Amino acid sequence: MTSLPCRPRDRSGGDPQAVLDYFQTTDGVALGRSLLAEAVAEKEESGVDLALIVCARFATAADIKPLLFELAPAGWHHDHESIVSLLGKLKSPDTVDALYHATQWIPEHLDYDESRALAGKAIWALGAIPGPEATAALTRLLDDKDESLHERAARQLRRRADALTT
Repeated sequence: MTSLPCRPRDRSGGDPQAVLDYFQTTDGVALGRSLLAEAVAEKEESGVDLALIVCARFATAADIKPLLFELAPAGWHHDHESIVSLLGKLKSPDTVDALYHATQWIPEHLDYDESRALAGKAIWALGAIPGPEATAALTRLLDDKDESLHERAARQLRRRADALTT
């Protein structure tokens, strides 16, 4: 597979068929997965961004889940918020560790973000995952030294408890 020479929209106008034609394929899921795998292997930051555009058009988070797990803790790209959002869409207990990690780690490029948007997205995603794993992760966050994380986790735990009683 060849790397993306430009943003797919630059030549396609956003038309999915034009993107497939450009890459001479009919399988958008395989194309997105392949482009993302190549970007991960080469640690190509702009390649991740562009591959995620293709994946958003053709693939689901489940189609690229192993690559998302690899990208979540990687410090060489700037798409952590997108990765956390995609992991959150899975609503799967096997994403809990990666999402919890995103609440504890501040990538260098987000060091300025006092609102901790990445952690907030991860906490929101944890709140949507059924099961004891997510509840345990949110409960651990109640002891976090960052008050905003503690509050967000408490809000998600209350929301989960309310959902059980209604």
